[in-house]
Amino acid sequence: TLDLTHGKAQCFVKFSEVERMANIQAEINEMKLKTEILQLEKETADIAHPFCLGKKCEILQDMNRHLEAVLKEKRALRKRLIKPRCQDSLPIEATFHRYIVELLTDAVTFIEKLESYLQAVRSIPQVPNIVKDMDTALTRTEVLAMELEELAEQILKWREVQKE
Repeated sequence: TLDLTHGKAQCFVKFSEVERMANIQAEINEMKLKTEILQLEKETADIAHPFCLGKKCEILQDMNRHLEAVLKEKRALRKRLIKPRCQDSLPIEATFHRYIVELLTDAVTFIEKLESYLQAVRSIPQVPNIVKDMDTALTRTEVLAMELEELAEQILKWREVQKE
């Protein structure tokens, strides 16, 4: 009889409602995650498709083969780049010889200017030290000029004393 009259306590009813709400929220979160996964699969389906991956793999293999061939011929390429080309004869038509001479003179002046520019660029890191040295030299020059003025005044005073 006590069990029949007692019924359910309010705290247990609320607890079961909270538990049920938590379960529903967990199901909702699970469904959201599943939809996000499906959306990502849909967006990346083209990229991850075996056909596209196969093409990309073939392209990468071709590039790899090309780079391997370049590495194999590295020594021969270096020799060709190091070998001076100026001793070879250039097959140029006679009508263009005048232009080649002008081009060579321009090339010589360009190389000279390039060397001077390179020297200027190499000296850039030394500029702060040079400026510092110039400042100290200027200060010394000013001190010497002041000393020279004092000495000149002393000489003039000495002359005046000698005249008297």
